[in-house]
Amino acid sequence: MRPRALDEVVGQAHVLGAGKPLRMALEGGQLHSMILWGPPGTGKTTLARLIARRADADFIALSAVLAGVKDVRAAVEQAKASRAQSARATVLFLDEVHRFNKAQQDTFLPFLEDGTLTFIGATTENPSFEVVSALLSRARVYVLKSLSPAAIAQLLRAALADRERGLGADGLAIDDDALALLSQAADGDARRGLNMLEIAADLAADGRITLAGAREVAAGGRRRFDKGGDQFYDQISALHKAVRGTDPDAALYWFCRMLDGGCDPLYIARRALRMAVEDVGLADPRAIAIARDAWDTYDRLGSPEGDLAIVTAIVYLACAPKSNAVYVAVGEAMADVEKFGTLDVPLRFRNAPTRLMKQLEHGKGYRYAHDEPDAYATGERYLPDELPDRQYYRPVPRGLEIKIGEALARLRKS
Repeated sequence: MRPRALDEVVGQAHVLGAGKPLRMALEGGQLHSMILWGPPGTGKTTLARLIARRADADFIALSAVLAGVKDVRAAVEQAKASRAQSARATVLFLDEVHRFNKAQQDTFLPFLEDGTLTFIGATTENPSFEVVSALLSRARVYVLKSLSPAAIAQLLRAALADRERGLGADGLAIDDDALALLSQAADGDARRGLNMLEIAADLAADGRITLAGAREVAAGGRRRFDKGGDQFYDQISALHKAVRGTDPDAALYWFCRMLDGGCDPLYIARRALRMAVEDVGLADPRAIAIARDAWDTYDRLGSPEGDLAIVTAIVYLACAPKSNAVYVAVGEAMADVEKFGTLDVPLRFRNAPTRLMKQLEHGKGYRYAHDEPDAYATGERYLPDELPDRQYYRPVPRGLEIKIGEALARLRKS
């Protein structure tokens, strides 16, 4: 059921629709090197083939999982021969381009420069991190999106109707609710949706795919979640931002998405502790203890009981008052450390455990705070003498920091 023309490609109207950049380039005969970046089953290989066909170019397909520099050189020789014999351009398609190391990716560069090859790479990983800059600068990046359930349903109906390449010759029918379930379970992956349809067709009784049959095929499927890849970090970023934004419902959703995808709950527990420190801070100091206890509880109980401890901490953090005052203060203080270098500790604050140190007046003039009213040495300055006055820590007017701010303001006025 691979599309045979650009108009048969569904779900990528943002790059292939009328007036869109890739469509305009192809219609204008502007064959150029590119990187197709998108999730599995979104049509990267199909699109590369269609581009080569529309440009009337030879098409050489390699997979970075199996190929090496030797295969690239063989493709180059084939392209040179084709250009010499028929003046045809050659499109070299490299699937999983992110699996090639820097030296392997650099192999393409001279042949892109001299026009021997037009390069099309496909990747599920962020090209910014996985494709060398020299190659990236010579190729335009097009982002392909996951297919919507409606687009998947369109593909599945086409497969059921197509007598030549699909299941049309079998005369199968599908219930609307079964089609909706398979389209949703495909999770944006056309290949996955077609595979499930084929299995459901094999199991169909009386020539009809029912909801019960679709459920049997779709059972146990997981949503897309690439551990260590872009989706992994995008989802934990969304979870963190939902907590920071005081949205417990969104935090719950992203937590469940990550669990559903197979994320290690201990990773989320560690991130929750970071949220407690970075985003709740002294507005609610209990948040750190709650996040730490959730981590410890999961260690003792494991899944699924321990999952509840972690999500309890996540919801607590989302609902807690927020402060990044300490986080900001550390950044400002660190900037001064770097700016002013190694400033001397004032003599009055230096330790004096020996006679020599006392003779050198270490500790002389130090005011012991506990001997002062309210345990506060009014007027004392604890920064280095050469450093201008600073107020790094500025409590926010939320949670416990309201009280902290009031207390500091009262002492500073004394």
